[in-house]
Amino acid sequence: MDIHVSKQGSDDADGSVRRPLATVNAAARRARPGDTVVVHAGVYREWVRPPHGGLGHNRRIVFTAAEGEHVVLAGSEEVTDWESVGDGVWRTAVDNAVFGDFNPYAETVWGDWLVRPGPDEPPVHLGEVYLNGQALSEVHSVAAVVEPGPQTELVDDWTGVPQPTPSGPRLVWHAEVAEDATVIHANFGDADPRGELVEINVRRSVFQPEANHVDHITLRGFEIRHGATPWAPPTADQPGMVGPNWATGWIIEDNLLHHSKCSAISLGKDARTGDNLASVRRDKPGYQYQLEAVFAAEDVGWGRERVGSHIVRRNTIRDCGQNGVVGHLGCVFSTIADNHIHHIGTRRQFYGHEIAGIKLHAPIDVRIEGNNVHDCTLAVWLDWQTQGTRVTRNVLHGNNRDLFVEVSHGPYVVDHNILASPVSLENFSQGGAYVNNLFLGSLRLEPVRDRATPYHLPHSTRIRGYGVIEGGDDRLIGNIFSGEGEPEPYLVALPDEALVGWGTDPYDGFPAGEQEYFRITESRPGDHRRFNGVRQGVTIQGNVYLGGAKAHAWEIGATRLPGGWIRVRATDDGTLVLEADLPAEFDLAGQPAVTGRQLGRARLVDADFEAHDGGELVLDTDLVGSLAGGRRAAGPLVALTAGRTSTVVWRPPTRTPRRRTWGDRT
Repeated sequence: MDIHVSKQGSDDADGSVRRPLATVNAAARRARPGDTVVVHAGVYREWVRPPHGGLGHNRRIVFTAAEGEHVVLAGSEEVTDWESVGDGVWRTAVDNAVFGDFNPYAETVWGDWLVRPGPDEPPVHLGEVYLNGQALSEVHSVAAVVEPGPQTELVDDWTGVPQPTPSGPRLVWHAEVAEDATVIHANFGDADPRGELVEINVRRSVFQPEANHVDHITLRGFEIRHGATPWAPPTADQPGMVGPNWATGWIIEDNLLHHSKCSAISLGKDARTGDNLASVRRDKPGYQYQLEAVFAAEDVGWGRERVGSHIVRRNTIRDCGQNGVVGHLGCVFSTIADNHIHHIGTRRQFYGHEIAGIKLHAPIDVRIEGNNVHDCTLAVWLDWQTQGTRVTRNVLHGNNRDLFVEVSHGPYVVDHNILASPVSLENFSQGGAYVNNLFLGSLRLEPVRDRATPYHLPHSTRIRGYGVIEGGDDRLIGNIFSGEGEPEPYLVALPDEALVGWGTDPYDGFPAGEQEYFRITESRPGDHRRFNGVRQGVTIQGNVYLGGAKAHAWEIGATRLPGGWIRVRATDDGTLVLEADLPAEFDLAGQPAVTGRQLGRARLVDADFEAHDGGELVLDTDLVGSLAGGRRAAGPLVALTAGRTSTVVWRPPTRTPRRRTWGDRT
């Protein structure tokens, strides 16, 4: 049955196309498995909290924007009653009844793993003020609203690299929460807010159930904006602007999501497994509470039957403070595909160890495929229990850092991607396979011996054991590496054991394969001590090196091409083109498609490189969807050849919600 919602409707109506309801929440309360909620044009300022879910893939509850109509779900309210108080400053008093029991201007960005603001710095609030779709910056006094000063230079907290300074005047706001009202002062530059669209954050989320296990929901075709979402570390409850809240089988597709204070889409953790206990109790490190959360998850039904298996596809996600997609534990067995994610964490209002376009903990059997992620502080961060995970056919570019795999034991696969940012890969893990990628930035390796992390039975959430990261047990096959000079992406100090290079030379000194690793460890005394501090064996073969990129000392079949170049270029309409000029020797490189059988097993986990269903893994589909037949070129394109070439590797989606929305009124 179709249930219709319209701005001209009434919640006392029957929900038919002739007598539609007025709110999406009213429709959500009526919807049952198999129903479709059709929402017609307009701005719906609600936190939609569906109480019912579907009963399977074919009996799901679908929420969809009406075909061809622009529908906005907003966590904000419009404010029109501004008064000028001089010096370019405007004032409004918002009745606290508007916020209910959650006032974003009283709530702060706070929790485990947050680094800045620190305890001695002014807090950053979950509130936000928007002028015609542009987010203003929070300042900490009315005086700073009067004289906001110039745009400040931004520096990336991890690499220390200066960032582009925002253009235009600095538009700012400050809020003071009293007993009955929240008073906001704002500097809108030359704009008169009484004649413009000014919105303020009101709701924590925009589409997320309050209960767990509201399963099998589809959310399709909306513009979703302005969530006052809290900081979402892996040791806390992880609400998003949109999210299933510990459920299974959601499909989130073809939406435009933007301006969530922290996270846009959360596939993540349930508060019952711990909620910022390191910050609340201050008695143990966050690492210890995170380890406990993994075990606690089993007590609340963490498993394939009840949690995960979501699909997040063809969305545009932009302008969020922490993540485009986040998830600890609840992201298992999911697919994140064909999304366009950009400008995540770039305003630098706050900083912590959980910021990325896609940031997942325990992404067991998760597939990250076909995404275009750019202009983020970090594009993709896979942290803890990256097992059965596949990162394939993505284009990561224009970020400070592209891919970070941290404290995981594998097996995981990274294949047929372009990683074109100054830092292409940070590998603080083991048991990975990097096959047929293009690396245009540096690689960094680092062991992690002070945090033992879990691993699982294959294709399962059941915990099998845990261990520290010595590094190695990796495979690097058929990739292209390029770089010039000495890589200097880090202005901050590196640990003594960090290894950085343009190619595979950071692996110099690692044993040549598993047998050489066994020879070394068997020659040492003791049981567990003979493995301590020994880097694991690696397989490196068939890679191509351009410019100053360096091959591993004993690599088999390396092709070194001092001439030639390769790069990613964006056209005016956002299309991405891979351009190359390669010498004739390039055509002598390459090999047949790689299979899981060739990759062997991840040593510590004792698990094979397999497809998600446990079948054979065949890495034969390239970045643009072409299949490899017989011998194929090195890198992400099967048909890449010597000479001057130009290949479109990503196009903007042909059907996306309209972005310029500041003329739309409630």
